[in-house]
Amino acid sequence: MSVQHELSRLIRPAVEGLGFEFVGLEYLSNPKHRLVRVFIDRRSNDDSDGVTVDDCAEVSDELSALLDVEDPVAGAYSLEVSSPGIERPLFEPEHYRRFVGERAVVHLFAPLVDGGKRRKLAGRIVEADDSRVVLDVDGEAFEIAFDAIRRAHLKADMDALLSGDN
Repeated sequence: MSVQHELSRLIRPAVEGLGFEFVGLEYLSNPKHRLVRVFIDRRSNDDSDGVTVDDCAEVSDELSALLDVEDPVAGAYSLEVSSPGIERPLFEPEHYRRFVGERAVVHLFAPLVDGGKRRKLAGRIVEADDSRVVLDVDGEAFEIAFDAIRRAHLKADMDALLSGDN
């Protein structure tokens, strides 16, 4: 089992036990500076305005204690806990289904087999199931297997945000 999967296995129940949604995590394994970045959010049925600094501190304290006991990362590392932000990362098939109709940026492990060298696609999420997502990129549909995705995030429409049209 990879370090990232082991971290997710340990961290998800702790975050959810504190009443937050576990959005996902990133594990950066640079030997000089390992980083565990955990994204949390309010549960979708929560009426509050989102995650606060105090929420992140609470979760960070809990996870620090858990990771000290379980010790899943060899050597020194930094732990960051944050909200997903407006350009929310997409980790799981459910995230893509939840945000159908929204714009996303998807970075691939390898170029698409479309005769080009595209490793990054930006478009609207059309549909998603447990194995793939379909993006509309400038009117062309691209079907992408989840195991081909290195990372992805929502793409905020900054013009709409700044004009108040959101």
